[in-house]
Amino acid sequence: MDTASSLRGECMRHRLGFTLMEILIALTILAILATIGVAGYRHHRRAAAETVLAANLQIIRHALEQFKADRGRYPASLDDLWREASKRYLQSIPIDPIVRSERMWVVEMEPPDPDDPEGEVGVSNVRSGADGIDLQGKPYSDY
Repeated sequence: MDTASSLRGECMRHRLGFTLMEILIALTILAILATIGVAGYRHHRRAAAETVLAANLQIIRHALEQFKADRGRYPASLDDLWREASKRYLQSIPIDPIVRSERMWVVEMEPPDPDDPEGEVGVSNVRSGADGIDLQGKPYSDY
């Protein structure tokens, strides 16, 4: 009886814990799942930034057109859209989410008037200053 009870006690001691192999397998599975999760997170984060970029460009372009409709000309700079307290077209210049800056926009000036080549020209369009391409293969500069 002593031998049987000692074997049972020894067997119970081994069953209470996990083996090194079981722990390594569990950690490997967790690492694989974490890698998949991080990759998915990065993809969705980039897709969201691209959506915000398109929306911010649309907001700025709309403000440029409103400025021109009200004043008959485009603003001399993007800052003219929000600096004037009496008629603000934007609360502030939106941030380009790809480069995380409101100062990286690439402005396109309107062509000069052929009748008045020395006349004032203004910002007629804006594009992203980010390098690279989006998830669909389109350059950010083409947004």
